[in-house]
Amino acid sequence: MKLVYYILFFVIFGSRYFFVICQNVPSPRCQQTSTLVSTRLYFFGGNTGIIVSNEVWYLDLSSSFNISTPPWHSDVVMPVGYNFGTSCLSPIDNSTVFLIGGRTWIVNTHNFSYTSSVYKFDSKVSQWTTPTINNFNSSFETRQEMQSVIDNNGKIFVFGRANYNSSTTFCYNDMNILDITIMTWSTPTQSQSVLTYLDYTATLLPNGLIVYIGGRSGSSTSTSPNNMSQIQVFDTKSYTWSIKPASGSTIASRECHSAVLTQDENIIIYGGSLYDSSGSIAYALSDIAVLNTNSWAWSVPSVSGTGAPPLTQHSAVLYKNYMILAFGS
Repeated sequence: MKLVYYILFFVIFGSRYFFVICQNVPSPRCQQTSTLVSTRLYFFGGNTGIIVSNEVWYLDLSSSFNISTPPWHSDVVMPVGYNFGTSCLSPIDNSTVFLIGGRTWIVNTHNFSYTSSVYKFDSKVSQWTTPTINNFNSSFETRQEMQSVIDNNGKIFVFGRANYNSSTTFCYNDMNILDITIMTWSTPTQSQSVLTYLDYTATLLPNGLIVYIGGRSGSSTSTSPNNMSQIQVFDTKSYTWSIKPASGSTIASRECHSAVLTQDENIIIYGGSLYDSSGSIAYALSDIAVLNTNSWAWSVPSVSGTGAPPLTQHSAVLYKNYMILAFGS
């Protein structure tokens, strides 16, 4: 399947819905990670279809602008090419971004080179560092295609996923936690039997529950698409798992989609894809669905205007009442 790489779309959740495609700067890409830092929406790395990028770009959302010419800015580049990783913002200073896992590449080459599982970006001074981490779980090295969340106490939670740079893919079902206040890693022993998980979205609710939607799950060597009516939930207070049956609209299974959390604790998902037996994208989706986390019910909103195209391996963030979809295949 031929993939088309996109740059930026705006989906406004209000009385109207529309999108705009921007041109030229930055170059189209997918598999990047993104983080909102105050009014700057940062994008790190990504696959341009030619090379895995080490670029850092941000959109300045501090003031109104013409959506046909978004205010793009480049920042200091990363020390490595980077894709299929995850990032989150420190609640301690609200300016430091942590990149976790992913594939790392020698800059401007096609050579994979594992150097670190954690990178730290200080957005105030545009500086990259590789932090020293106590008790790091060596089995986490080269893991990719997962999502992290961070709580108000500075604990980053990253679940499962598979390794990279190995002839045999091995999937995991462990919860890894990085406490950024003391830079200590832990992998708690789980009393419950949990399936491996990858290519999901992870959303932290105000009550401490992490909601895992979509993706694939199974054993350490074999996975299949998850049923969207069975929602895996992890309690960050009790360190226990539960399954929430989701009622309402029937939502197709998917992976590499996006999800954002609204102020009324609804999770909005967009797009995603399914893969064929060879591991290639079979087709991408272009639907919007909403999960009410109070009633655990799915719904499909009525959307007017011209919709965004089918997207997968893209980014999404909610800024005020704007859901911003960026890049992707």
